[in-house]
Amino acid sequence: MQLGSGTLFFSFIFSLLPSQYGAEVLNNITPSDPLSEGQTLVSPSLIFELGFFSPNSSANKYVGLWHKSIFPRKYVWVANRYNPLAATDTLATLKISSNGNLELVDGKQSFVWSTNISNGSSAVLLDNGNFVVKDVMGADLWESFNNPGDTHLPGMLMGYDSHSGKRNFLTSWKSENDPSPGIFLVGLSAELPAQSFIWINGSTPHWRSGPWDKAKFIGVPPMDSQYLNPFSIVDNETQGTRYLSYGFDKIPGEKILAYGDISSKGISRFFFSVSGNGKNWYLKWETWKTPCDNYGACGPFGVCKSSKSPICKCLKGFIPKSNEEWSKRNWTGGCVRRTNLSCEMHINESVSSKGKDGFLKLERLKVPDFHQYLSSLALDKFEDCKIQCLSNCSCLAYAYIDNVGCLVWSKDLIDMQQFPAFGEDLYVRLAHSELGEGKSIKLIASLTSIGFMSILVVIVFILQRWRANQKRYDILTARRLESTSMTKIHRDSLREYIEKHDASELKIYDFDSILIATDSFSITNKIGQGGFGPVYKGMLPEGKEIAVKRLSSSSGQGVEEFKNEMLLIPNLQHKNLIRMMGCCVKEDEMLLIYEFMPNKSLDTFLCDLTKRAVLDWATRINIIQGVARGLLYLHHDSYVKVIHRDLKVSNILLDEKMKPKISDFGLARIVEETQSLENTQKVVGTRGYMSPEYAMGGVFSEKSDVYSFGVLVLEIVSGKKNTSFYLYEQQLGFLAYAWKLWNEGRALELVDEVFGDSYSSSEVITCVHVGLLCVQDNAMDRPTMADVASILSSEKDGPHPKMPIFTIQNSAYHLRLSYENTNSSKNESSITTIEGR
Repeated sequence: MQLGSGTLFFSFIFSLLPSQYGAEVLNNITPSDPLSEGQTLVSPSLIFELGFFSPNSSANKYVGLWHKSIFPRKYVWVANRYNPLAATDTLATLKISSNGNLELVDGKQSFVWSTNISNGSSAVLLDNGNFVVKDVMGADLWESFNNPGDTHLPGMLMGYDSHSGKRNFLTSWKSENDPSPGIFLVGLSAELPAQSFIWINGSTPHWRSGPWDKAKFIGVPPMDSQYLNPFSIVDNETQGTRYLSYGFDKIPGEKILAYGDISSKGISRFFFSVSGNGKNWYLKWETWKTPCDNYGACGPFGVCKSSKSPICKCLKGFIPKSNEEWSKRNWTGGCVRRTNLSCEMHINESVSSKGKDGFLKLERLKVPDFHQYLSSLALDKFEDCKIQCLSNCSCLAYAYIDNVGCLVWSKDLIDMQQFPAFGEDLYVRLAHSELGEGKSIKLIASLTSIGFMSILVVIVFILQRWRANQKRYDILTARRLESTSMTKIHRDSLREYIEKHDASELKIYDFDSILIATDSFSITNKIGQGGFGPVYKGMLPEGKEIAVKRLSSSSGQGVEEFKNEMLLIPNLQHKNLIRMMGCCVKEDEMLLIYEFMPNKSLDTFLCDLTKRAVLDWATRINIIQGVARGLLYLHHDSYVKVIHRDLKVSNILLDEKMKPKISDFGLARIVEETQSLENTQKVVGTRGYMSPEYAMGGVFSEKSDVYSFGVLVLEIVSGKKNTSFYLYEQQLGFLAYAWKLWNEGRALELVDEVFGDSYSSSEVITCVHVGLLCVQDNAMDRPTMADVASILSSEKDGPHPKMPIFTIQNSAYHLRLSYENTNSSKNESSITTIEGR
């Protein structure tokens, strides 16, 4: 056979091969050629593909559309998102019916979904991802672009037609496994200029872009001019339409594939991929970068700045509406004006005679919601904008935006954010005295305040002396009550155990008082779930907030943990260890009472995209150093040597100042100072944090905690979880990936992207270095916590870390893992039993 004919032969053979997983390829759907299980419809240039799928091994099946050759797969449109098929239904078909309607029927030929049209003769998939039904003359009768799901493709119009009421808005999936409509909706607002919104349940604002200035949304700093070139909004007042679209046809170079979507958690994102690489999507932009992106995070007249702590403050001239709520970091109530406007106090005078109010200039802002556009003013009349606002007492602020003109506000100023760069200037109306006048009056007020504070200091000193005396009396009384309480727990299985051990420093609480404190363990007071059991917030009669761990007698493992924590923690006193206040044992109820940590656990921030930015670099390095000090105390400085055995992000609690405290000592073990190694028949801990020698052989030592600390450090630096990260294209787990970056001199690439450039490069490198030293496979190679503390404080250098080879994930073929049902936070098992095969 000649070469040319051979090539044609093999080309013919390959054209018959399935596009993927054995699927037969169709070019279009016709009355005689329906789409069935095992077939896919592809676009002419093989860019998009449509077929049956089950998301993440769901029990349901859908007809959907995806990019053919780019992974991980993203389903950009789903036909039957309201009405799924059973995953076991292999006889379902997508077909053109006898009346020309495109419809999906199940294996019993029952109706599932349709386009609700007639006279269709074929359905085709275009290279732009638009799925179209055509009539016999080739005219479009129906298209998926006019019936969007959660994804916005290039060329698709997202917006509305006010005359017909038709809205092409995006609706999130209900969950990652369920394409049915979720609670988040993305679309354009009706005012001029338009804004992009994410709404909850179609009406409650969740996120806002700021107004469109004919090139970009001015409240979204990352959207610089280079990125925004593909985007445009087209308003047609005659037709009553407004649509946002984007495309890359005018950008030279390689063809770019892209999509924007709204996630099931309410985060809007844009992904890009250069055609031809067939690899992962690149995340270009997303909405929720910081807590300030939450709509109205600081309430009316409050401005949010993510780089500050706390993130919210009132505008000048305004004070918190509720100091109590602001002290709890609940800023949604916002602020109120401290001094009334002159025009409000002199309502009967002419505007020109008042002249008492002025404007405060605020820079680099995401301007507030509810703007009004003064289209009658020329675009270059800044002074006219100011005069118009000043002449109207209801005008609270104004801004003059390039390419837009004059915007004014007459409602409460809400959803303001200050950026380090970008943003607009906003001029806020204030009373004359708030603009720097009346300083002599302020001086008198200041002197008065100083006198008052002096008196207050004296009162506080007297109260402190009285409380010290009262505390000594309370301790003696409490001990007498504790002794009495101990004799009353005659039916409890732990009575003899408690009496045999030194629990004199541990207060025994009355069960009824804990019931009152937690509102009978109300679900509204539940703040967590750990290996020990549920945790509730409570309030003692004297106003002290507490956290209550509750365990019933049904947990045999928990009884031992209870004994361990009850007798161990009271004897460990360190500012980076959780403080136990007491316990309660009655019949089948066992309770441990701790100091309350208002910011809960580290994982509530680190594992939540919307909260992660609160953990700026300064906070994270302080957490790392605090945990290191706590472990150093356990291993070397306490009167007994303690191995924690379950150090992880969910067991690091944060107080009101975000200072860390190690908690959950239920699995901890006391070892003799002279012993370096201990062995156990039963391995307990958490997958991903256990050292190799402990997971495989049950051997634990202080170096086991060091390994867990290393994992913790790398997770804090990167914002990624060891157990959920995997780089498929390089076949690398989290630890191997971190070591690869370090070894190639690219350690800074591990840094959490929420930092931007706001971090110390030297501190990051030091932390990554420490983390990798701690997770070395050989326990002897790992540093002690004393060494770690020295390296973190730059008192000494550490050796080059060795490449970590062992990971628990990669040992799945050699181990049998059985997880005890302990339901710790984030559904992460805190007790894992590993036995040899």
